[in-house]
Amino acid sequence: MLAEFATIPLQFDAPLSGELFLLGRILFGATLAFMGLNHFMDLETMAGYAEFKGLPAPTFSVIASGAVLVLGGVAVVAGAFPVVAAGALAFFLLVSAVTMHDFWSMDDPEEKQNEMTSFLKNVYGAGAALALLAVGGTAWPYAVGVGLF
Repeated sequence: MLAEFATIPLQFDAPLSGELFLLGRILFGATLAFMGLNHFMDLETMAGYAEFKGLPAPTFSVIASGAVLVLGGVAVVAGAFPVVAAGALAFFLLVSAVTMHDFWSMDDPEEKQNEMTSFLKNVYGAGAALALLAVGGTAWPYAVGVGLF
């Protein structure tokens, strides 16, 4: 017989837990938003890389992914639409890890290492986004508190 697990509501009543959660959101969201801004500031180079990787509509893909990163990152920091923001970021990071950073197909050791680093960065970012998604339906401290769910 399997043990039953009870869910415990998320609580931020431990000392500094709300502040640490906010700091984590700022570090995570601001980093992703900055990465998204780079999509726009270096559009031509990034579109060329996306084309090299075989993405359809590479310029549009770079613009769309930049928008997801900027809007999702800012929303996580602000605590606005947390389920939508975290879900979009998790999806984007997982898809881009596999489609853009296919280290397993590289022959050059330096290129393979660079792609593996980017792949792992996207995977652990997706893990953080999934953790935020899991608590997206609860009230976040220091958040604007608007959302769909």
